[in-house]
Amino acid sequence: MKHNFDFIVDKENNTINAKRAFAADINIVWQAWTDAAILDQWWAPKPYVTKTKFMEFKVGSYWLYAMISPEGEKHWCRADYQQIDILKSFSGLDAFCDENGKVTDSFPRSLWHNEFKKDGENTIVNITIKYNSLNDLEKIIELGFKEGFTMALGNLDQFLEAHL
Repeated sequence: MKHNFDFIVDKENNTINAKRAFAADINIVWQAWTDAAILDQWWAPKPYVTKTKFMEFKVGSYWLYAMISPEGEKHWCRADYQQIDILKSFSGLDAFCDENGKVTDSFPRSLWHNEFKKDGENTIVNITIKYNSLNDLEKIIELGFKEGFTMALGNLDQFLEAHL
């Protein structure tokens, strides 16, 4: 299957809209996005790795993790879950933070909304990422978000292929 990746930066609405198809059943794709042990295997763009410190996938809780460079430098992040509709969608407020989950204001927060849809033997994931301002959106784009996210989704493809 060819993995089309739509990535649209909407500066008028301060959003990124991404759409990606995965050659796997919706159950395993959902699990890959919502289970810490699986997220640790694909979320960070190589050569970085992800290491979860805490995750409770339920509304009002969060995922606290580090993206670790080959040199051992840790970049801490957290996602606060705001809405979950099992096997359909979830949303959360994402932020950079310290190792205890205290959010830093040196990087913008983003509101992620991920929708999952069965498409024959494949699963389509639609992702909308909303920023508070155009400046926040542009800062994330300049950091190489598209390239890093593209690599991470490729890691997810490899995980899915190895586990099907």
